[in-house]
Amino acid sequence: MVKLQKDKLSNQAYSVLKDMIANYRFQPGARIVVEDIARELGVSRTPVWEAINKLEKEGLVENITNKGVYMTLLTLEDALNLYAVREVLESMAARLAAEKIDDQMLQKMHDCLERQRPIVEERKLVEYSKIDFEYHAIVYEACGNPFLKELLETIKNKMRPINMHLQLVLPSLYEHHWLLFTALESHDPEKAEAALRKHNQFLIDHLKEEAAKGNWIFMKEEEIITNSRL
Repeated sequence: MVKLQKDKLSNQAYSVLKDMIANYRFQPGARIVVEDIARELGVSRTPVWEAINKLEKEGLVENITNKGVYMTLLTLEDALNLYAVREVLESMAARLAAEKIDDQMLQKMHDCLERQRPIVEERKLVEYSKIDFEYHAIVYEACGNPFLKELLETIKNKMRPINMHLQLVLPSLYEHHWLLFTALESHDPEKAEAALRKHNQFLIDHLKEEAAKGNWIFMKEEEIITNSRL
């Protein structure tokens, strides 16, 4: 029974930390203080460390020996590679979803778009990103392929540490979401696939432009610690 309780605490700590990351509690490269998290959750450090180990295997955090735990800071090459894979997988999911999506899922997507509208106008990136994950998750679910869905969810989670300035292009991203919705609503596989290819290629191009302007963080281990945002 003690072992079961220990496992339960570890899983709960993992879920809470995963939610914190999803809600941008920690910025890319920021330090995560295990003692503070344990105190906040009212548990010992053990289940928190077990949760950290799981997150490290997923590529979301890094445990740097003698220095601490930090949110992963992806390189530009890592980010571009992730987007390249995402483009292929999401395009496939969109094509499949166009043939299988039902009215209930379409309504959920429409609701996401309605909620995003004022957020886009006010350039609220964090709020936009939360609904963006929800919106894309509906497509993954609608594709009907559990293995493809699992791969896409893994890719999306690995992309959370990407530090990119998106506020000024939110209207364009929002327009892409509407194009995808229209294609899915009309059950058009070609248009759905094209919409998501356009969406991902736009983000890849924007990422390269931001890097060219110097709006991308490249840090060595010691620089991450010095410039930690927490």
